[in-house]
Amino acid sequence: MPAVPAGAEGPAHHYAFWRVPSATLLSALDARRTGLTQSEAAARIERFGPNLFEAAQGGPLFSKLVARLSNPLVAILIVAAAVSGMSGDYGSLVIILAVISLSLTLDIVQEHRAEQAASALRQSVAIHADVLRDGQARTVPISAVVPGDIVELRIGDLIPADGVVLDGYALQVDESLMTGEPFPVNKNTEPSIATVPAEARNALFAGTSVVAGHGTMLVVETAVRTRFGAIAAALATNAPPSALEREVRRLGLLIVRLTLFLTLFVLLAHLAASRPPLQSFLFAVALAVGLTPELLPMVMTVTLARGAQRMAVRQVIVKRLSAIHDVGAMDVLCVDKTGTLTEARIMLTGSIDGEDRPSDRVLEYASVNSRLQSGMRGPIDEAILLAGADTGQWMRKDEIAFDFSRRCLSVSATLSGEAVLITKGAPEAVLARAVAVEIDGLAHPLNDAWRSRLETLQEKYGGAGSRLLAVAIKALAPDGPLTRADESNLTLLGFCVFADPVKSDASKAVSELAALGIGLKIISGDQASVVRHVAGAVGISTDRLLTGTEIAALTARALAAQVGHTNLFARVDPEQKKRIIEALRHRGHVVGFLGDGVNDAPAIHAAHVGLSVAGATEVARAAADMILLAPSLNVLAAGVREGRRTLANILKYVRMGTSSNFGNMLSMALASVVLPFLPLLPLQILLNNLLYDLSEVGIPFDDVDREDVVSPQTWNMTGILRFTIIMGAVSSLFDAVTFLVLLRGFHASETVFQTGWFLESITTQILVIFLIRSSRMPWKASRPHAVLTATSLGALAAAIFIALGPFRAWLGFTELSWPVATTIVGVTIGYLIAAEAAKHLAMAASRRPAGPA
Repeated sequence: MPAVPAGAEGPAHHYAFWRVPSATLLSALDARRTGLTQSEAAARIERFGPNLFEAAQGGPLFSKLVARLSNPLVAILIVAAAVSGMSGDYGSLVIILAVISLSLTLDIVQEHRAEQAASALRQSVAIHADVLRDGQARTVPISAVVPGDIVELRIGDLIPADGVVLDGYALQVDESLMTGEPFPVNKNTEPSIATVPAEARNALFAGTSVVAGHGTMLVVETAVRTRFGAIAAALATNAPPSALEREVRRLGLLIVRLTLFLTLFVLLAHLAASRPPLQSFLFAVALAVGLTPELLPMVMTVTLARGAQRMAVRQVIVKRLSAIHDVGAMDVLCVDKTGTLTEARIMLTGSIDGEDRPSDRVLEYASVNSRLQSGMRGPIDEAILLAGADTGQWMRKDEIAFDFSRRCLSVSATLSGEAVLITKGAPEAVLARAVAVEIDGLAHPLNDAWRSRLETLQEKYGGAGSRLLAVAIKALAPDGPLTRADESNLTLLGFCVFADPVKSDASKAVSELAALGIGLKIISGDQASVVRHVAGAVGISTDRLLTGTEIAALTARALAAQVGHTNLFARVDPEQKKRIIEALRHRGHVVGFLGDGVNDAPAIHAAHVGLSVAGATEVARAAADMILLAPSLNVLAAGVREGRRTLANILKYVRMGTSSNFGNMLSMALASVVLPFLPLLPLQILLNNLLYDLSEVGIPFDDVDREDVVSPQTWNMTGILRFTIIMGAVSSLFDAVTFLVLLRGFHASETVFQTGWFLESITTQILVIFLIRSSRMPWKASRPHAVLTATSLGALAAAIFIALGPFRAWLGFTELSWPVATTIVGVTIGYLIAAEAAKHLAMAASRRPAGPA
């Protein structure tokens, strides 16, 4: 960066070059209006680097793998696999390593594919630029633009770097990418005293585009030193942990504590009772493996991957799998209104006279002016001509082009031999040249009363988010040249009214999201009046609004106190958008942000769920977790339902796995202390655990109840622990009944006891899946998916075959008498009845609505 001239000090990390006269900047950059030489440009490329805007695009494979291996649940499985291998239990070692490998592979491959899909959507900020080199115009790649370059700009050009206007003719720039405002901004050459870049009328910023006029610019900053580049570079930092990552880590730590407690308890108790050390150690290891939900990483990955496939059908590309869970838990969605709630285009919404009545005459004369002007037409001219007024009989004579000092454009034209001057421009500029106002064909003197009425009219439309373009006329002599002196004594006809229209389906989409329990907040760089108008039009409360100036004066704690009950934020810069998102996260909300501009990227990056659209800027898409192929909130509503379905199925597995494993391992731990033999052999424990895991493979395909998708849900670790303890205790109670019946009633031998309890344990574990998969009564719940039914009953059939089939002796099992088998069936039925009654108490706190605690 060049030395900062006096007076150019600006906000932190930014160089307020727009405050400095262009001559001073040329001197500071050692540049000339005729441009740099090729050798100077080459030297500056070496010094400043190429003018490239890189955004975070996913880290290397190794870093992705390390991040996943640091998960506590995966770490438990790795330790269990290592212990199994060292103790000679190679079957468990292979099974656990296979589960870990499959889960990690699915997760990484899915993320890589999504990154490739997003990369296919990337669009360049600019490809080439016309610069002056050795005194001549040359076309060079954007990467070759350096500080001190003089760039020629024409309509349609994208600004390749940050700089100032050296020369401009009716130069208008679309800065919506940076500010969110759809209306073009007039640019001039005078130094600005603005502190906010969006208000600097002489400044040009990388990524914005020329929509009218032409000019030249002096490049001051390139690459990551531009505002565009600084935002892109900030995205290379690590994103905050997602809601799913945070909750899975908490679950992993809970299971680690339970595992350590039970295994140490059993090991110490056995050693104290002088049990064989090796047998006690293998039994404790088996308990540790049995307590661990080995399939949780795989179930989550498969569930999320299926969700990603379903969302792709709904026109949503998922870049980060865990975002599907987060979008289901989301309870606050922040949007940048332009392109999301509005059409992101300028539209003529009406033409009115001085008394605010519709006027075709105003539209006719505005259309004549726009059609006959010789310069390039801007978006406002296109909107006027799109209205289709008949101007075919008018003939052009002369023109006074637009400039920034006058802020208007005049055309002289004839109709049926009569010459008329038609002027259109900013209301204040046209009114300053007008002496009368026409109402119903009659001219009225433009006195103070009329001027007051017209000012009120402008305030009315400004408050509604509209922009006005004044139209005035004056009769001219048939001959003679047109001069600026003719732009006087005008008669005001009225105004053309423009707006960025609200999408027709926006109100319905907002209502649909509200019905799903998601609060909507607008965070925009646009004016407060425009934000209020759009919010009111789509049904968002307009009671409270914070501006960027007000936010700048708030501490982080004060902002967190304000954001909860404030729905509208106006005139905010990218860093303030990020602060708002962080404040909402601090309050405990699961936050989503939908935006498409460079100014939205920091907020997209900071949100739990970063959302963008296919037509968004490269940086916004790179920061996003999901990309909507259709820029509609209706698409997002479908994604929210899919996310909640995914979360519901993940929680099913968590509830089933933790409660069943805990109940069985608790029973075995206690029984192993009081029984003269092991309740199950280590190999039988691992077989029980494997068969139960296989029975749950169908959970990602399962259907969910309506209440699982109507409101945001997130993990409640206290509730999950309560569910685990209640349902585990019920399971252990019926295990104890089985122990007593087998030992006291049937005086079972060691092998009969182990066979009987193995069958009771695996049967109750598998059949209870069909009860605790839903909080409803079984006959009122959604039907279990065919895949879940097949995997569950298939695993049960396999367990019965292994325990009672011809190979039972290999695994330490034996045949059972009919009285013993019938008793086990009775205990199983009793357990299922008790579990159905207990699940309502257990589920009451196992889930909670998302939102602040």
